[in-house]
Amino acid sequence: MTAASDELRAVGEALGSRARPNAPLGVLTTYRVGGTAALLVEPGDEDDLLAVARAVDGSSVPVLVLGRGSNLLVADRGFVGLVVALGDGFAGIEVQDHEVLAGAAVSLPVLARRTAAAGLSGLEWAVGVPGSVGGAVRMNAGGHGSDTSSTLVSYRWVDLRTARAAEAPADQLHMAYRHTSLSASDVVVAARFRLVGGDPEAGAAAIGDIVRWRRANQPGGSNAGSVFTNPDGDSAGRLIEEAGLKGFRLRSAQVSEKHANFIQADEGGSADDVADLIAQVQATVAAKTGVALTTEVRMVGFDSAAPDQP
Repeated sequence: MTAASDELRAVGEALGSRARPNAPLGVLTTYRVGGTAALLVEPGDEDDLLAVARAVDGSSVPVLVLGRGSNLLVADRGFVGLVVALGDGFAGIEVQDHEVLAGAAVSLPVLARRTAAAGLSGLEWAVGVPGSVGGAVRMNAGGHGSDTSSTLVSYRWVDLRTARAAEAPADQLHMAYRHTSLSASDVVVAARFRLVGGDPEAGAAAIGDIVRWRRANQPGGSNAGSVFTNPDGDSAGRLIEEAGLKGFRLRSAQVSEKHANFIQADEGGSADDVADLIAQVQATVAAKTGVALTTEVRMVGFDSAAPDQP
């Protein structure tokens, strides 16, 4: 038995019944392909999460924080580490005048609809992002001309390295396009947004427009949304089309025929096929256009993917 497996076993013993061994992980992502997690824990509240932090304290066991799995590709061989999926205790929404406090496990479409119905405007764009509040804060998610940074006031997180909870203003995150300064060990547990007054009917209409646009312009099925970030002043989808790859198939994975910046996985397909297609798209676009595409999708369990560390 290796030192790494000894550490993983020790973490599992420290977590006791909280942890599930060899838990399906790929099916918890929107790609719905990929392997298992060596350990999966679902803390129900902040105290539970702090207990998880104490269990991994001092170990080098890789830790992955799982939101709604909408920006994640898990290798077929799985993830040899601990996956933390926040439970229902992190799914609350509180509206206080023009501010909204949302738990990290809240679905972004739910948050968009709830705030619009409350007569608040500023999060309508989130109806089109199938992620969670925690994931949105971590990567400054956005769409339809806006992003998380435009309304985020503050956030609360737990540091798995120190088993400490803290709050900070949004400017501490140094938010940029699909980027923040959060470390791998920082688990967002809640976020506060400041919105403006609006009309519920107008909000519902704006949300309806976004939903219709997405249905008309983006594919359904098993995918993780945009695979690549847009280069400055250009569109990743346009570059992929220019390279002649729209609709291109590699075994059980295919570049969408509807939007070239989406890669779809066949039902029962292979995550490794998706990863190979991502690499082939990058290589072809670079060769034909000179542009190096950068992935938005997090790659977990692959040789080239550095695991998160607490």
